[in-house]
Amino acid sequence: MAENAHSTIRSLDSRGRWSELSQAERDAAYDNNAAVKNSAALIAERNEASSRLRGTLKSHLDLPYGERANNKIDLYPAARPDAPCLVFVHGGYWQRNSRELFAMLVEGVAAHGWSVAIPGYSLAPEVSLTDIVGEIPRALDWLAAQGTSYGIAGPVVLSGWSAGAHLVAMALDHPRVHAGLAISGVYDLAPIRDTGLNNALKLTDQEVATLSPLRLPVTQKRLDIAYGSNELPALVNDSIDFHEKRAAAGAPGKLIAVEGADHFTILGALRRPDGILVDAARRLLD
Repeated sequence: MAENAHSTIRSLDSRGRWSELSQAERDAAYDNNAAVKNSAALIAERNEASSRLRGTLKSHLDLPYGERANNKIDLYPAARPDAPCLVFVHGGYWQRNSRELFAMLVEGVAAHGWSVAIPGYSLAPEVSLTDIVGEIPRALDWLAAQGTSYGIAGPVVLSGWSAGAHLVAMALDHPRVHAGLAISGVYDLAPIRDTGLNNALKLTDQEVATLSPLRLPVTQKRLDIAYGSNELPALVNDSIDFHEKRAAAGAPGKLIAVEGADHFTILGALRRPDGILVDAARRLLD
């Protein structure tokens, strides 16, 4: 992105005057549902499509990978066991949603002969963010050990949206992961602690320091970072800043601006077989 364009986006980010903001303004900086006027309709359509597809696609559902209630994974194997596999981690600010609500994404890469795996994870406030971050590697461990018996043995591209993108960044170094695709993520947790989202998360100083990708050493594995051009400035700038940090460390990966997309419509680019993010996922294997 051109320097002047980044400067313009940064100027729109209210976090530049964070200490001056009211609580309501701080909450609004991360409130994706309020920022997208038809978010309720978009979410309802997503959930309906996922419910319909989850019951009709070739699948192995509700397989436990851990001991907690949400430690289950849904597998949608391709015809070929050695086909690439997209492992998708859902969003919801680490406290909402479930794997079942994102089955509609299977169709995008499946049209190109890929498998898909969608792990669930525990939610705050029942568990801490430290616990949540630790569950994604366990799901990947399970896939490495058991995936072949369910017809999934190919290279893994780890992708996630919103909070799921943060979890992708934290699990990128897992040996089962070939590359990553992080969509609409939050990569610095410090401001989150000053919003209503923290009522459930209860982030500690240590968690902000050790679970914020922008505050950690860079993983040298390839990671493409995507955001919608119509997303909240906080998420856009986190994406740009994270890409710049990685580029400065010599880590491979593209920054992908999905023009015209907001926090919810961006998933269409991973849902449609001809979507820009489906193409990005496929190119991660080049």
